[in-house]
Amino acid sequence: MSDASRPAFLAPADAESLPVWCVSAAGFPPEGLPAAARAFASAAGFAGESGKLLPVPGEGGAVVGFLFGVPGEGGDAFALGALPGLLPAGTYRLEGEVPAQGALAFALGTYKFDRYRAASKTKAVRLKPGATLDVAALTRTFEAVSLVRDLVNTPSNDLGPADIEAAARALAARHGGEARVIVGDALLSENFPLIHAVGRAAARAPRLIDLTFGPVDAPKVTLVGKGVAFDTGGLDIKTSAGMLLMKKDMGGAASALGLAHLILSRGLKVRLRVLIPAVENAISADAFRPGDVLRSRKGLTVEIGNTDAEGRLILADALDLADAESPDLLIDFATLTGAARVALGPQLPPAYTDDDALAEDLARHATAVADPLWRLPLWRPYMSMLESKVADINNAGSGGFAGSITAALFLSRFVEHAKSWLHLDIYAWNPSSKPGRPEGGEAQTIRALDALLAERYGA
Repeated sequence: MSDASRPAFLAPADAESLPVWCVSAAGFPPEGLPAAARAFASAAGFAGESGKLLPVPGEGGAVVGFLFGVPGEGGDAFALGALPGLLPAGTYRLEGEVPAQGALAFALGTYKFDRYRAASKTKAVRLKPGATLDVAALTRTFEAVSLVRDLVNTPSNDLGPADIEAAARALAARHGGEARVIVGDALLSENFPLIHAVGRAAARAPRLIDLTFGPVDAPKVTLVGKGVAFDTGGLDIKTSAGMLLMKKDMGGAASALGLAHLILSRGLKVRLRVLIPAVENAISADAFRPGDVLRSRKGLTVEIGNTDAEGRLILADALDLADAESPDLLIDFATLTGAARVALGPQLPPAYTDDDALAEDLARHATAVADPLWRLPLWRPYMSMLESKVADINNAGSGGFAGSITAALFLSRFVEHAKSWLHLDIYAWNPSSKPGRPEGGEAQTIRALDALLAERYGA
């Protein structure tokens, strides 16, 4: 790997480095730990406690390495993500009881979003790759997660629909894809009325971004990402507290782009399509209203029960377009409902699919790579909550119950021909900092999906 292509956290394979001995309480003292280091640890009262770092001095007092306590089985797989914040600037190698996700955790712990700071506070903490480390895999995963985090963290004044388009075009250019974008009133002439209705009130024009990659005769994998650059709630306006994180309402679009980068960097033999309806849900005289009845691309009419349930509207038109070519796998990502957070919290996104084999495979990979999600049911009896007296369907479920499920059921009305469909109601945000996962934008479910797709479509 050249210096130009090597990520900042990664040192050359021949770099001088200090060891970080990863030890657990159950495995302390570890084999191979020098006797002097073992004696110093004992004198310091260190016994492998999780998250504790101990510098180990050599002759003359100079530090010759560090001991770091890692959790036992069932503990935080990303515990090593704390190391970049704890270690002084330098180059390190991991030894001992290194968790399966240890190198990735270390890498993600170096992530900083300091675009708007006058001076960066990032210190140069680098990891020397071990002989068994898959550097290419680590690099593409770090790049994908960083892409998602950067996009979600960027405030809406610098990330409107056109800026989401620019990020998508940059990805297409990097991986040799094609990009087609339908903007503004052209959405009406090309039959994307719901995307237009949601975005027409904003000064920044709505658009549908359509990226394609790979041979046309390969298995079709299509990703759809909700790209609401900012969500006021529309005329059903959110409270001020409710708007504070609405820069992240394009987290679905960011996730689709992040997973696309993983797929394309792996070189999977698929026909990849990425669809992003990018809008701003704003308020003006032209805003769509509660009680309006809108016709979708599919032809279904939608009564607007709540203008703050706009994400499912723009996804409906995009899903209908995706569904028309009967993809082998159709995946949509959306920061869709607060109900999902109430049900499962911020760290555990719900997944919806009628494909039991897909759900089982995805759960297995999610556990293996510590990228959690949880399957919730597409409970068809709740479809009655979406009934309308004047239209085919209402965009907001009645009664206030099962909000994440009814949102998924709404989307299901626009998917008929895909061989398999998966809906992910993600949060795309860490409300507080944890090792390897700083407060702010987060890539959820894309590593699990990367592993699943590699198993299905890899060489």
